[in-house]
Amino acid sequence: MTGHKDLLDIGSLTRDEIEFLLKTAQPFKELLRRSVKKVPSLQGKSVLNLFYEPSTRTRSSFEIAAKRLSADVTNFAVSTSSVVKGESILDTIDTLQAMRVDYIIVRHSQSGVPNLIARHSKASVLNAGDGYHAHPTQALLDAYTLREVIPESTGKKVLIVGDLLHSRVARSTSEILEKMDVQVGVLGPGPLIPEMRPDYFKTFCSFDDALAWKPDVIYLLRIQLERQEAQFFPSLREYHRYFGVTGERLKRIAGEGIYVMHPGPVNRGVELVDEVMSYERCLINQQVENGVAIRMAVLYWLKPETGTGGAS
Repeated sequence: MTGHKDLLDIGSLTRDEIEFLLKTAQPFKELLRRSVKKVPSLQGKSVLNLFYEPSTRTRSSFEIAAKRLSADVTNFAVSTSSVVKGESILDTIDTLQAMRVDYIIVRHSQSGVPNLIARHSKASVLNAGDGYHAHPTQALLDAYTLREVIPESTGKKVLIVGDLLHSRVARSTSEILEKMDVQVGVLGPGPLIPEMRPDYFKTFCSFDDALAWKPDVIYLLRIQLERQEAQFFPSLREYHRYFGVTGERLKRIAGEGIYVMHPGPVNRGVELVDEVMSYERCLINQQVENGVAIRMAVLYWLKPETGTGGAS
């Protein structure tokens, strides 16, 4: 299947393309478990990590994925670059294109920045998270993880809990789940549930009501205090009481065989108690491992416009 130049959101992918990427990730995951973990698929290609926001999992995952494909990787340190002197994004891209970059992986606090870069570059641009907008590779690794534990996911139910208002993960993951014919329910403090939300969302007001819906997976979101300009709930303790996986809720979840997912980083004592991390159906570490395989599949699939990187 012919690859796109860029991956900016889930909406740009067809169901067949999603299925292709999920299948392509499987041999890459098997490769990661071998003694020799490299293939020469991107040998001679250059990959740039351009992260304007802090990141541990996503940046490291992309870096490992690119190196496993034998690409050369550069991590662009924004805090020590000319960006702090006022250099514009487009001037930065012009500079980087002169270095013949083939792939640019972008994370930015403003929605649409990866799209802007993609329009001005012949390099393949991958959106690693932009504002509240999208995080397509997170959605793909979530779908891959779900497919691993529930091979026939059509008609299954995923409950997304937490800060949906500020979550690009919730937007992208719910979109890919809908494309895969998975039912999506949402739960969280009223102000953190967007008023303008997809028709396919089933909204709940309490954890008891949501669990009565019989979800197959509970997908917990991190409370993004750094993005909140107002106080949306009384305290983190109150949030945990009503919307977190407490010890008592974990007993019920385990009794019903429900899987637990979280994009990370986890706020223990807020979204979940420590015991969740050792729960046999907790998929959080599996998501991290699958992130490398999915990002290898995406890098392998994308096609820069020229073989000489981004320069015109």
